[in-house]
Amino acid sequence: MANLMDYLDWRGDLTLEISPFNEVDALILAELSFVDFDGIVPPPELGRGLPLNEAAEAFFARHGGKDVPMGVLVPDTISKMLRKLMTSPRFRYMTLNGYTALLDDSIEQQFAALTIDLGNGSIYISFRGTDDTIVGWKEDFNMAFTPEIPAQKYAAEYLRQVSAALPFRPLLVGGHSKGGNLAVYAAVFCGQDVQNRILAVYNNDGPGFYSSLLSLPEHKPVAGKITTLLPESSVVGMLLEHEEAYQVVRSTQVGLMQHDGFSWQVKGERFEHLTELAEGGKIIDQTLRSFLRELTEPQRVQFVDTLFAILTCTDASTLTDLKEGGLKTASAMVKALQKLDKPTRKALTDTLKLLVKSGARSAFEEFGISRLRDNRLIEAISGYLETHSRA
Repeated sequence: MANLMDYLDWRGDLTLEISPFNEVDALILAELSFVDFDGIVPPPELGRGLPLNEAAEAFFARHGGKDVPMGVLVPDTISKMLRKLMTSPRFRYMTLNGYTALLDDSIEQQFAALTIDLGNGSIYISFRGTDDTIVGWKEDFNMAFTPEIPAQKYAAEYLRQVSAALPFRPLLVGGHSKGGNLAVYAAVFCGQDVQNRILAVYNNDGPGFYSSLLSLPEHKPVAGKITTLLPESSVVGMLLEHEEAYQVVRSTQVGLMQHDGFSWQVKGERFEHLTELAEGGKIIDQTLRSFLRELTEPQRVQFVDTLFAILTCTDASTLTDLKEGGLKTASAMVKALQKLDKPTRKALTDTLKLLVKSGARSAFEEFGISRLRDNRLIEAISGYLETHSRA
């Protein structure tokens, strides 16, 4: 079985003239936007770009030649991928430009993007997904009740800026996770002149939207250009309104870990496609839709705000900070939970129990044991949540 790294070993010597740009290349460049090129790749307004191999050399020089951890949920493999890209005839001379990274606690925004000149006349705009920051995860959760999050608005503006700076060039737009969501959103709301230049939009397991975009007139010009790829048991890609056609790819991981694009299986110049989601993916879809249907919008807001207030009471700014905090972090969060007034605490625990129950209910129905009168698993988890939320 082969993955992105194997693809770079086997096909990285084939230039785009020999083997045209494909969906695997699109995911590789989507992952590239997770690299912190701040101070290395020029921002949009400074013009001249930097060859990928030179940018990579500068990045590793900054870190003493070592691979760089990306965070708790961002694959560290990205750093190893960058080493392969810098020596690959297919990628090494692509030009990087327009690096932008914004993090703003006040408006709960995490955004980053990178413009890549493919060297064949086309431009690829890569939107970063959710990184290791708690602000980034809070912005993701805000999508459950917000029609337009700040990163989506900025993504559309970024795409307009790049297209204006590089007139007449064909455009490809893509991203992984939230980056895929931003790619679709930017393509829909960038304006018709820019849409006319877009060749393709690559959404790699990106979450859906607060409400469907399919019925909007802005969506129609790019509808046929969007490729949405989901792993067979997708979790992230099934979140929120996500009704457009999608293609399913095989992953070597299970459950949520299939979100890791480095687990997606490659066959030649494309991913290994399946005919439909696995049964587990269908269960997840049913679970998430059931969970969100049972929450009113004010309940969604209260749940998200309360949950992240508890996470940030530790002064952690990243998931890595939370992980490294160990028992000290856990103790601080338990104390913060206990300090909540009773109605707020009850709302939080009730919402968590609802998610547990809806997930277990869907699983039991799938495996033919929905008639169980005494669901001990649900009772045990619900009891745990109740006990640990009491003052």
